[in-house]
Amino acid sequence: MIPLSTRMRPDHLDEFTGQSHFMYKGSLLYNAIKNKTFDSAIFFGPSGTGKTTLARIVAKEMDADFIEINASTTGTKELKTMIENAKTRFFGLQKETTYVYVDEFHRWNKLQQDSLLKALEEGVIRFIGSTTENPYFAVNNAVISRVRNIYEFHRLTGDELLGLLERTLTDNVKGFGGLGIPYDREALRVLAEMSGGDARVALDTLGFIVDNLSEGKTLDRKIVGEAMQRQTTFYDRGEDKYNLLSALQKSVRGSDPDAAVHYLARLLEGGGDIQMIGRRLLVMASEDVGMAYPSAITIVTACVQAALMVGLPEAQINLAQAVVLMASCPKSNASCVALDRAIADLRTRKIDDVPLHLKDSHYKGAEDRGHGIGYKYPHAFGGYVPQQYLPDNLYREGTSYYQPTENGSESSFKKYLEELKRIDERNHKG
Repeated sequence: MIPLSTRMRPDHLDEFTGQSHFMYKGSLLYNAIKNKTFDSAIFFGPSGTGKTTLARIVAKEMDADFIEINASTTGTKELKTMIENAKTRFFGLQKETTYVYVDEFHRWNKLQQDSLLKALEEGVIRFIGSTTENPYFAVNNAVISRVRNIYEFHRLTGDELLGLLERTLTDNVKGFGGLGIPYDREALRVLAEMSGGDARVALDTLGFIVDNLSEGKTLDRKIVGEAMQRQTTFYDRGEDKYNLLSALQKSVRGSDPDAAVHYLARLLEGGGDIQMIGRRLLVMASEDVGMAYPSAITIVTACVQAALMVGLPEAQINLAQAVVLMASCPKSNASCVALDRAIADLRTRKIDDVPLHLKDSHYKGAEDRGHGIGYKYPHAFGGYVPQQYLPDNLYREGTSYYQPTENGSESSFKKYLEELKRIDERNHKG
């Protein structure tokens, strides 16, 4: 049986869902496909976000020969044969370019990736590679330099997935429109939210539900929870996740690790995904811990990345470490407040220009404009030398945005900055 996610793949560009940051009517990519000027590209991002679907649509719109392979099952020998056949089509009577789509491109080693280079340079093939890894780390620079564009695919939003699920239930050709499945729209929203931005997960779960739904039974939240094997209480009301995230952050800010872990557990048990929780933890590391323990952002980032790598349920251990760490260490929001104060000044008053000695002087004619003249290079003075950095009016007023606390590591930064201020004052007097 063909999976629902495969059956529901769109055939035309205007049916494509998601990636509105680069795929919309009139966008450069949209026009390149419609105008048949699309060249090579790399698609990267999480699974179930439309990389393969878009590659197939591109091939269809371009009216070109299309070869789809998976890097995990195709070796160098098969690749060379494919390129030779493409050369025959390109240099022979057909004069056709072949589009080659390589799924999981990052799985190829350097030699396999480099085997594409000559064919790319000659125009024999147009290449589309998809990967879940960052191509700037996983793909050879030589390949990247020959690919016109790299497109980052984002997880689909809840609304995008909800629209996709509803369309599937009403589609009479590919979907379940002819079955008249009774459903609770809120249940579909829950399914969309619990799918983690992955259209494949959302659609195949819906397919499993419909295939096994008792006659006359309504597709409701309970059914969705049963299909996903996770509680749906977290999603019973749209605001629940925000309330729990708020309680988690405030418990961390209040240095109560017990309450913080409690709310983390409720988020996880209710179906909260790693991405959502991880984003909030990363914000908290800078907003609430900040300079009181600067290493917090590094440790929390490592914990979130580890959680994304191992996946649930083990990811809970990584997230718990991040939460307990932040709840148990000193707190300061001084850096966050400093930025707010600076932004408030920019929005409410006239600020003088950048001082001339701080302006870029690395171009011909800069000196004639006074740029960079008089600038003192701190490293030439042992690491610090008194000089003006703020715009003139703020400097004259003695403006200070960052006001460090005595909490944790920030106390040592405070002492250092106070010593520099005393040096400035002595220099100003003398």
